[in-house]
Amino acid sequence: MVPGATAMQVAAYVGLLTRGVSGSAVSFIAFGLPAFLFMLLLSIFYVQTLNLPAVVSAFNGLQVIVVSIVANAAITFGRVSIKNWKSTAIAITAGALFFLGINPILVILLAAGAGILLFLKQPAPIVKSSGKRLTTYRPVLIIIAFAILALAIIFFTNRDLFDLAALMLRIDLFAFGGGFASVPIMFNEVVNLHSWMDSRTFLNGIALGQITPGPIVITATFIGYLLYGLIGSIIATTSVFLPSFLIVVGVAPYFNKLLSLPYFNNAIIGVLSSFVGLLLSVTLLFALTIPWDLFRIVIALSAFVALFLKVEIYWVVIAGIIVSIVFL
Repeated sequence: MVPGATAMQVAAYVGLLTRGVSGSAVSFIAFGLPAFLFMLLLSIFYVQTLNLPAVVSAFNGLQVIVVSIVANAAITFGRVSIKNWKSTAIAITAGALFFLGINPILVILLAAGAGILLFLKQPAPIVKSSGKRLTTYRPVLIIIAFAILALAIIFFTNRDLFDLAALMLRIDLFAFGGGFASVPIMFNEVVNLHSWMDSRTFLNGIALGQITPGPIVITATFIGYLLYGLIGSIIATTSVFLPSFLIVVGVAPYFNKLLSLPYFNNAIIGVLSSFVGLLLSVTLLFALTIPWDLFRIVIALSAFVALFLKVEIYWVVIAGIIVSIVFL
């Protein structure tokens, strides 16, 4: 129910329960650091080797596989989130609005409102106290104060970097339902609104994100590096993870009480339903950027079937790279 990458949040929560806010920060950073370093190296490699024939061939296949990965994520998301005609209607409407160019953040807010109205009579779940008393508001406020100070310094020294940080903060704040939920928002912001890169370059970033260990939102490192080098990658990565960390730590002491509120739960149902439509819409938008031929169709279908049968993503990606270099 907290926006952002779920695995990162679990790491933060485990650290919080065992060693307080400092333990949460250590767990969170340690969990994400390998993915950042790996993605940074891949981004450097991408910039240095982009025009090599083998690399071009590899990314031609990886772009196709990304379409299959996002399509599979939409179906997986749908199995969990779509329960009845109401959630189906929210998903279809959200997908259509996004495809027509409506900002996904507005779509998410509308979906939250629709969830409150459509699921008004649905009772909130009964929750039990964990027995663990946490007090986190003071360290959270300190971290927020330092973050605001850092943003102010960036604002007055480099407005381009500030815009990048603000965008990534916004993406993380609205990516309910896990890392894949960030893809529609990130695509809309980076490609459609700001035109920082074209859709195929963005697809390459998603593909590299699937090679790395860690959440899909690590694509932020790729975007930051391509735009502003090392400092851009650091600012983008920090910004895309910070809000969800603060929410986990800040909300944890009050989560049971929050979970018992019907309006909160109904809004979350609406938001999670909308992401099924958003992911399907993004799948279609990604597919429209690819010059399809018979071989690419075979790669896409093979990858989709493998993912549907629960083959690990990294095996699908590695196989796709090898096949693409040989045949594309």
